[in-house]
Amino acid sequence: MSFRIALLLLLPPLALAADPPKPGVDVGAMDKSANPCVDFYQYACGNWKANNPIPADRSRWGRFTELSDRNEKVLLGILKNASAANASRGPIDQKIGDYYASCMNEAAIDRKGIEPLQPELDRIRRIAGKQDLVAEIAHLHRSGVPVLFNFGSSPDNKDSNRTIADLDQGGLSLPGREYYLNSDAKSVETRQRFEQHAARMLQLAGDSPETATSKARAVLDFETALAKASLDRVARRDPANTYHMMRKEELLLIAPDFPWDAYFSAVSVPQFDSLNVDTPDFVRQVSTSAASNPMDQWKAYLTYHLLRARADELPEAFEKEAFDFWGRYLAGTKEMRPRDRRCLVAVDRELGDLLGQEYIEAAFGPDAKAQTNQMVAALEKALEEDIRTLPWMTETTKQAALGKLHAITNNVGYPKKWRDYSAVTVARNDYFGNAARASGAARQRDLDKIGKPTDKSEWEMTTPTVNAYYEPQLNSINFPAGILQPPFFDAKRDTAVNLGAIGAVIGHEMTHGFDDQGRKYDAQGDVRDWWTPTDAAEFEKRAACIANEYSAFSPIGDVKLNGRLTLGENTADNGGVRVALRALDDTLKGKKDKIDGFTPEQRLFLGYAQIWCENTAPEQLRLRAITDPHSPGRFRVNGVVQNMPEFEKAFACKVGQPMVGANACRVW
Repeated sequence: MSFRIALLLLLPPLALAADPPKPGVDVGAMDKSANPCVDFYQYACGNWKANNPIPADRSRWGRFTELSDRNEKVLLGILKNASAANASRGPIDQKIGDYYASCMNEAAIDRKGIEPLQPELDRIRRIAGKQDLVAEIAHLHRSGVPVLFNFGSSPDNKDSNRTIADLDQGGLSLPGREYYLNSDAKSVETRQRFEQHAARMLQLAGDSPETATSKARAVLDFETALAKASLDRVARRDPANTYHMMRKEELLLIAPDFPWDAYFSAVSVPQFDSLNVDTPDFVRQVSTSAASNPMDQWKAYLTYHLLRARADELPEAFEKEAFDFWGRYLAGTKEMRPRDRRCLVAVDRELGDLLGQEYIEAAFGPDAKAQTNQMVAALEKALEEDIRTLPWMTETTKQAALGKLHAITNNVGYPKKWRDYSAVTVARNDYFGNAARASGAARQRDLDKIGKPTDKSEWEMTTPTVNAYYEPQLNSINFPAGILQPPFFDAKRDTAVNLGAIGAVIGHEMTHGFDDQGRKYDAQGDVRDWWTPTDAAEFEKRAACIANEYSAFSPIGDVKLNGRLTLGENTADNGGVRVALRALDDTLKGKKDKIDGFTPEQRLFLGYAQIWCENTAPEQLRLRAITDPHSPGRFRVNGVVQNMPEFEKAFACKVGQPMVGANACRVW
C-alpha cells in the first residue's frame, strides 16, 4: 500500500527518550535569512537541511527517518535480548530471537553458500513443458516469489464485507512500466544497467558470462512485453479501471493459453467461482506469453526472480550485487545498512505482530490511545465544519460526505487482534529456511481469506512502523504506535505547533476519504457514486487545479512531478492543513499570543513545514518523481501554503511573491 503520511502523539518517556521538548517551533531548524514569502520551506527547514546530511546507508534523511532510527534502537534492544538463547524464553522471544540470530549468523549463511537454493534452481531447470511451468509458477507464488502476476485475496469493491479472489498485473523487476518503455537517455541507461545486474546475479548462481548475458537479455525482453500490457499508475487510481468481475470460465475465454485451473489447484487456493481481474489486457499478455515464449526464456525469467527474492538470505556476494543495483544505482544509497538493521527489518517484515507486541510493552504508554482519539475527535469536528460550510457543494452531497466522515473507523496504536504465527517454524541456524517458511505462511494466510467475510480489523502495517494510512475499502484511518510520538506530538509543546504537525496529518488521513480516489467509496467502503453530477463536476475542476499546479514542480533537473499521480496526496495535504487551522481557531477562541516571536498561525504553519524537513539523494528524487504518489517535502510545504490566503495574511506576504498563488487551488 502507498505511504500516506505521518501522525502524532505523546508517548511517556520510556525507551524512546527524545530531545528535551521545546516550547514552540524548532527555531534551530530555521533559516531566518530566507524570506518566508519567497520560499517557506527554506525558511522553516534551511538550517536543519544544512546540518543533517544524508547518512551513507540512506538515500533520504528527514524527520520520519530520524524517528524510525530511534525506533530501530528500541527494537534492536528487544531482539538482542530475545536472541540470547536460554530456557526461560517465552514463545514470542524464541521466534523473533532465533529469527534474528539466524539472520545475524553470516558465517553460517556463507558456509552454506547457494546450497539452500539449489533445489529451487533445479526445479526451474527441469521444466519441460507448460504443465511443469504452471506448477513452478504456483510453487514460487506459494513461497512468496512474485513472478508473472499477482494472485491473492481482496475485499470486493462493490461489497467490501466479502473477500474475493483477485488477479492483477505484476512480474516486473524495475519500479514501473515507464522504466521499460521510456526512450530518454536515463531510461535507456537504467535498462542497460539492469541487464548487467541480472547477468551478474545469474553468474553468481553458476552460469558462464556468455550464458548469463544472454539470459539477462531474455529477462528484459520478457518483462518489457509485460510492461506494455500493464496499466499505468494514474489509471490505476480509478477503481473502475481495476474492477472486472468474471467467472472462472470467462477468464479461460479471454486468456485460453494459460492453464488457470491447473494453477489455482497447484497454488492451494480455496474453491471459488468468480474473481476480479484487475487488468484484463495484462492477463491476455500472460496467455500470449504462455503460448509463444521459448521455454529457455521462461527459465531465465523465473531464475532471476528467484535469485532476486532470496538475495538477502544468500551469501554476501548476492546481497552486495542486489544492493549495488537497487540501492546504490537506482536509489542513490552509498552503503548497505548495517547487518543488525537489515536483520531487524527482516524480523519486522516476516514476524511483525510478534515483534510489535514487545514493542508496545516497551514504547507505548497506557494513555496513548486516549490522547490520540481525543485529537482525532477534534480534527473530525473541524473537518465536519469544513464540509458544512463548503461553498461549492450542494446539501445532498454534503449529507452523504458527513455520513462517511462519521463512519470512519479510527485504529490507534496496534490491531485489535494479533496475527497467529504458529504455522511458522523458526530454526536458530536456518535463515534461508526461516524466511521461506515465513513467506509461505503469509502467502497461505492471504489465500485462506478468499470466500470469507472481510476482517476489517486487520492492519496492513506493523506496529513499530513510522507511517499511517487511510484504507478506502474499510473506511478506516490507521496510526501504528511507531509514529505516535515526538517530533509529531509533544504534550509539553505549544498547541499551535502540535496542531501544525499532528492536526495536519490527522486531517490529511481523513481527507483521503474524499480525495480523487477515496471519494468514489462510500461509508461502508464500497465503490458507489454518492455525488450529484454537479458536485462531481465541481470536484473534478478543483482537483484539476491542484494536479496542474503540482505538475509544474521540478524536484531535479528537467524532471517534473506527475500531478495526476500525486493528486490524492496533494489534495490531502492541502485539506489537512486547512482542517488543522480550523481546529486551531476553535481552540484559541480569539486568544492570541506569541512564542519565540511567532503568532499561533505562524507557529502552526512552521509546525507543519518542519515535519517535512528532509535531504534526498538525486537518484531517489528521480525515482520518486516517476513512481511515488507523494510529492517531495519541499513541495508538500510550498505547494500547500501558496494555496492559502491564511498563510499570506499570517506572514504579511504580498501579491506577486512566490508563496502567494496567483490561482490558489482549493478542494477541501
